[in-house]
Amino acid sequence: MDTLTRYHELKQQIHFHNHRYHVLDAPLISDVEYDRLLADLRQLETEHPDWVTSDSPTQRAGAAASGKFEKIRHPRPILSLANAFGAGDARAWFERIRKLDERLATAKFTVEPKIDGLSVVLHYRNGLFVQGATRGDGEVGEDITANLRTVRAIPLKIPVNRAESAQNSPALGQISLFPAQRLSTPSIPSELVLRGEIFITDKDFALLNARLAENGEKTYLNPRNTAAGSLRQLDPAITATRPLTILVYQVVYWVNEKQAGQETALPEPWQSSQWELLGWLKSLGFPVSDAARRFDSLDEAIAYTETWETGRDNLGYEADGMVIKLDNLTLAAELGFVGKDPRGAIAFKFPGREVTTQLLNIEVEVGRTGVLTPKAVLEAVEIGGVVVKNATLHNFDFIAEKDIRIGDRVLVKRAGEVIPYVIGPLLDARSGAEMAYSPPATCPACAQPVEHLADEVAFYCVNAACPAQLIRNLEHFVSRGAMDIVGLGLKIVEQLIAAEQVKDVADLFFLKKEDLLTLEGFAEKKADNLLEAIRAARAQPLARLLAALGVRGVGEVSAKDLAAAFGSLDALSAASADALQTVAGIGPNIAAAIVDWFGRKRNQQVLEKLKQAGVWPTQTQNADLKIPNAPLNGLTFVITGTLPTLSREAAKELIEQNGGKVTESVSKKTSYLLLGEAPGSKYEKALALGVPVLDETALLARITL
Repeated sequence: MDTLTRYHELKQQIHFHNHRYHVLDAPLISDVEYDRLLADLRQLETEHPDWVTSDSPTQRAGAAASGKFEKIRHPRPILSLANAFGAGDARAWFERIRKLDERLATAKFTVEPKIDGLSVVLHYRNGLFVQGATRGDGEVGEDITANLRTVRAIPLKIPVNRAESAQNSPALGQISLFPAQRLSTPSIPSELVLRGEIFITDKDFALLNARLAENGEKTYLNPRNTAAGSLRQLDPAITATRPLTILVYQVVYWVNEKQAGQETALPEPWQSSQWELLGWLKSLGFPVSDAARRFDSLDEAIAYTETWETGRDNLGYEADGMVIKLDNLTLAAELGFVGKDPRGAIAFKFPGREVTTQLLNIEVEVGRTGVLTPKAVLEAVEIGGVVVKNATLHNFDFIAEKDIRIGDRVLVKRAGEVIPYVIGPLLDARSGAEMAYSPPATCPACAQPVEHLADEVAFYCVNAACPAQLIRNLEHFVSRGAMDIVGLGLKIVEQLIAAEQVKDVADLFFLKKEDLLTLEGFAEKKADNLLEAIRAARAQPLARLLAALGVRGVGEVSAKDLAAAFGSLDALSAASADALQTVAGIGPNIAAAIVDWFGRKRNQQVLEKLKQAGVWPTQTQNADLKIPNAPLNGLTFVITGTLPTLSREAAKELIEQNGGKVTESVSKKTSYLLLGEAPGSKYEKALALGVPVLDETALLARITL
């Protein structure tokens, strides 16, 4: 393809994607991919300036307004910014403009988030909101006044009083950094046109999708497209149901009341400073960014900007960069434009975290706990400087809910060090050749039937000898809370499996000294010590063995209760689901999992080998677990946080020695929550359920009473 043909093709592609993004609110490529196309076009136009025509995408800010709404011509152009991809680009921008005006030698800078939302223009007349529009192509937008009136963060009259301001701009407008306004009643032009960004916060987006999913409705891919689509609804009642908010950051146009029809200088204190302007907007009741800062040098501004590259999730909303602006608005205006880009500001773009690519296949991985997890095999794509070929699909319900098909073009996200994940398919990109996907009926590692209980998301392989789970199963089996085989750590487990000396947990009890001596790092004494630890494990009680087997849902506490109720593995393996549910803490799902585990042929073979090895403990059935006169008899505890003197294990042993029981999750049956420093979600749940809370001192006092 020759260069000129490539140039025309780029223009056509960018026009198409502009229309998809700005008019249809249904982009087929990510911002990163769009920026690359635009950068390629700019490069060709730099090399061939005679090719540039007025219809070039570089000569306009967005896309033409659609035909759904009335058109509004903006009083001044609503433009986009040139991009900087790193500190070098930002410094190059300033070096270019510094040559144009000596005042830039002492320039200050204001930095604000570049929100990934929808730019809107707000018109106020005599302090009343009278009209609102989309940006459109920068010259003409769409009249969406009725929809914007439903956005509670937009003041319908200015200035609002303090109560109205607090109600209209919760959280997002709480800024104390701006200088106090010098006027008790801010001066307001009779006609005022402002620019802001409509968006949905991360929290509200998650709640919206959760509500939609609960109602069986279609969920959304990302906050930006959802906000854009919500604003451009023909029915404002639909817009009103969406959690839209706004941040305002620019005065587009104004008319002074005393000189109606004539543009005048902005009144103090915001006539020449972006920082003062943000403070003035806040004093009128408009939400402004609490991440905005002013700096005395470009280096300080860049350093602050770079802190948000990794910390942008703390903003609470999607942002694809920060905007570095000359704080002096008069100077910025006098510098003018390069093409359609104002010289007085630059968008410092962060590495993209969302891209689109082709879903080539769906593979299934078996985790160390037996959970089957679907994995997306992707056409290789770069996200934030990393080439991504695989991404998680969360679970099989997610695939079904999003109707993800093999061959789809999908939106993929990678945030920080988080594993890349598929957000969803781009339905408009389908050709009809895509293939629907169904979860596997058998484990891909051992070909045994997969377990999927009703009301649960996960699919499981419960084969105790599944090769994909063997390391994890052995590691758990020998751990301190299970069979407690001293000296048998993860490294030795891996050695035994690699040498094919152990193919299931029962094989440990058939190991011989000559087997161990073939392994790296083993000598006579080490082999003897390990074999002695394995022999000692044969004496572990039934509850320990039951917990060690890794039956899903059976932990240390429930293992003790089951051992007391049934007395042997023979009795337990023959128990029905109904019988199992008579044991405290055993519900229908865990009961079904126990029945299923013991019913598997491969698991029965492991149990038979354990019996042959002499690892078959029993205890008196229905033994009374209560300790006579113990102070904690009949009480159930949950531990959370870090205790002052006791470790988690020591606290658990202390409670059990005094007749109590320790469980992992808080419920209405929990007697007390034992609270330490930095508690987790268990503390919040305990408060919600009204569960009493004890600290370590109170626990010790109760025991010593």
